[in-house]
Amino acid sequence: MEEANQSVVSEFIFRGFCDSRELQKFLLLPFSALYLVTVLGNLFVVLLIIADSHLHSPMYFLLASLSFVDFCLSSVTTPKLTTDFLKDNKTISFGGCMSQILFIHFLAGGEMVLLVTMAYDRCVAICKPLHYSRIMDRQKCIWLALISWIIGFVHAISQLAMILDLPFCGPRIVDSFFCDIPKVIKLACVDTHALRLLINADSGVLAVACFILLLISYTYILVTICLHSKDGASKALSTCTSHITVVVLFFGPCIFIYFWPLSITWVDKVLSVFYTVITPLLNPAIYTLRNKEIKNAIKRLISQHKNTKCNF
Repeated sequence: MEEANQSVVSEFIFRGFCDSRELQKFLLLPFSALYLVTVLGNLFVVLLIIADSHLHSPMYFLLASLSFVDFCLSSVTTPKLTTDFLKDNKTISFGGCMSQILFIHFLAGGEMVLLVTMAYDRCVAICKPLHYSRIMDRQKCIWLALISWIIGFVHAISQLAMILDLPFCGPRIVDSFFCDIPKVIKLACVDTHALRLLINADSGVLAVACFILLLISYTYILVTICLHSKDGASKALSTCTSHITVVVLFFGPCIFIYFWPLSITWVDKVLSVFYTVITPLLNPAIYTLRNKEIKNAIKRLISQHKNTKCNF
């Protein structure tokens, strides 16, 4: 009886992004390039903000934190995805699968809370500019970032705890390219209907709470700017576009995958690629391309590099 309760599956097999061997070989280079650009882009933003004293403010500290989270989130799934393009047998150990689930929910949960923190920072900066330096001091900023990591970790542990002891004793083919709870839980040898509702509720509370807080923050920002500036509407949109774009790109696919009642495999895979591969790539681009201070910091960096070369 004890043996029956133990998991006898030592590894899972990914079905992968697609079935065509030729298409997988073709996708290897683009996905490898996307991952390389994601890593370089996010690390560049982090190092630039650390190196340039003009960017030592709460907003850029939070932006550096977001870039670091995106770098880590992309690294959980994309390297495995790209190497699997070369394999016929796309396996992952049971421990590796559980680790993927843990880190994906840890980083994604942390990013949700971090986006709320960034919205709060913008809300204070725009709506209470005279009190900004007092409200968003360095210590508070560090604590807010730390809280996002703590909430992400607690969320990930709660998700993992619900599936870790499930018996996996038969089917082991995961119809995806990484271990995602909705796909893995289907392979359990017991009825998981109630557990799936509980897991979705757990994720839903965090996602919906963060989304509502984001809506409240940006609505308050937009209303405040519209009421206190002559060109209110256009200025409000230009101020918040970057943040709102990132929020939509991140929350959109997650909400669709976890809460849409119908599961369409190819749609789920495309959306999974979007929030694990594309979104971490787009975030630094969205913020840097629309941010004058970041552009000026890059110019200063280039100028310093040229001056250093001239001295030699």
